Amino acid sequence: MKLFLYRIYQLCVLVPVALVVTVVAAVLTILASILGGSRFWGYQIPRIWAKIICWATLVRVEVRGRENISKGQSYVFVANHQGAYDIFAIYGYLGHNFKWMMKKSLERIPLVGFSCKISGHIFVDNSSPGAVRETMVTAEKQLAGGMSVVVFPEGSRTRDGKLHRFKRGAYILATEFNLPVVPITIDGAYDVMPRTTLIPKWGKIIITIHKPIYAGEQGHDLAFLMSESRKAIAQSLPGGGE
Repeated sequence: MKLFLYRIYQLCVLVPVALVVTVVAAVLTILASILGGSRFWGYQIPRIWAKIICWATLVRVEVRGRENISKGQSYVFVANHQGAYDIFAIYGYLGHNFKWMMKKSLERIPLVGFSCKISGHIFVDNSSPGAVRETMVTAEKQLAGGMSVVVFPEGSRTRDGKLHRFKRGAYILATEFNLPVVPITIDGAYDVMPRTTLIPKWGKIIITIHKPIYAGEQGHDLAFLMSESRKAIAQSLPGGGE
């Protein structure tokens, strides 16, 4: 009975609210960015949007380990990717200004894609060596002045709830600009809304922010950064992420 009532609530209340809030947030972000407020409002407006989505879907988010990061410090945050609610959880509750590093294809999402572009999120273009260099130039510009970046090194949402192989892009960025890597474990988002469904359900998501791993500890060793950050993320997942 509870599930039935929740589905009615989703159809009659959640869907309209989510659509309206998303459009309003995107438009306000675009306007604020045009007026020069992309670094502040490009984060704060989506942060409120994400919290509203979580509240509306009865999803609670708990953050652990926030003491491991400092305001004003640039980080490369790397997180496992359990589902769509990873975005809402991190945007709404990380509490540290950042830009997403995302696939170039996401730029084509109506309104939202343009909102992300104009507010300074980093679209990864691997189509040519020149495009890769342009991505790095954009990243360097955005990471100035204490800005951070969030990357899902698995590349896409897990299909089975398990932790999968990490790609090198985030770690190349960390070594290129000598930034600490901060692993983030997301636990619970797969149960709320896995990749195989478009319908969320209520639940709890736990975000664990781990201690920074500094790029120069092993002479900018990508393998070290990748293995240590993956190990930290896995240790806070049930069964070690397997």
